[in-house]
Amino acid sequence: MDKIIVEAIKREVTGKKVKALRRQGKLPAVLYGYGIDSIPVELEHKATGRILAKAESSSLIMVALDGKEYPTLVREKQWDYIRRSLLHVDFQVVSMTEKITSQVRIEFVGEAGAVKDFAAVLITGLTEVEIEALPADLPESIEVDLNVLENIGDGIFVRDIILSDELSMITEADAMVAVANAPSVEKVEKVVDELLEGEDGEEGEEGEETEE
Repeated sequence: MDKIIVEAIKREVTGKKVKALRRQGKLPAVLYGYGIDSIPVELEHKATGRILAKAESSSLIMVALDGKEYPTLVREKQWDYIRRSLLHVDFQVVSMTEKITSQVRIEFVGEAGAVKDFAAVLITGLTEVEIEALPADLPESIEVDLNVLENIGDGIFVRDIILSDELSMITEADAMVAVANAPSVEKVEKVVDELLEGEDGEEGEEGEETEE
């Protein structure tokens, strides 16, 4: 992803009065963390909402304030779920030379053979893992290949995830990421019926005599 920049100005309004800011199309937020005291800020709601909708929790976002850009991670987003609108955002300022930990989304790729061939049920245990790295090295997602799940009972665990040298895994190694579980009785019966029908069809074709 390209460099992400959001424009902010210092916010004088706090507490319950921030409702008035939202009516004006502003998004209240706070900037805190490395090298600064907590700073209340406000941003353009519409523009910032579009940016944050595409950004991951591990995405590095530059907050431009008073002529300076602060490298940050979004640590918390408060939502109005009825209106599907952001209410408040916490930006944590980070040092570009010090490692930090962040949750990184798991992206499943490929197709589990156990699901395709044996009607297994794919169960996912994690949707993200905790990674330690320099802010600039944090990935937006970690790919997990489902092709290795060839048979019922096959599983993928955190220890199976291969990371680059710049990244360190914090999540427990034995945590389950995905497993190909045994199908329900109904699914087993359906697969067996389909196999039997296929065999009957083949026998029928072999048993037919060709008239000359």
